[in-house]
Amino acid sequence: MRNVLHRATAKLKGMTKQQLIERVAAQTELGKADVEVAVDSVLDLIAETLRSNERVDLRGFGSFLVKDKKERQGRNPRTGETITIAAKRDASFKPGKELTEKLAQDEKAPTPKEAV
Repeated sequence: MRNVLHRATAKLKGMTKQQLIERVAAQTELGKADVEVAVDSVLDLIAETLRSNERVDLRGFGSFLVKDKKERQGRNPRTGETITIAAKRDASFKPGKELTEKLAQDEKAPTPKEAV
């Protein structure tokens, strides 16, 4: 069981904000502190724009937008009791055509055959 969990989490590795800052700093030869300010500024501006109920379009990457979720009925998984889930505003991301194509290229890439 432990090996199964380890393999599953190995596939789900992601990139943290700090790792993103480090990689951008390495690629641009800018200081980590400068990159951190830039990344924080971009994220804050995206959040502020979404808070204003406007969408953010990053050509070649995708769009961030706000979706209104209506109040709905759900079930408490422990008790089976019907509960009301409140309405809320939620951020959403729609990938752009170029990003979708880049991801599709990775799926179509031939895998090297193992030597016999």
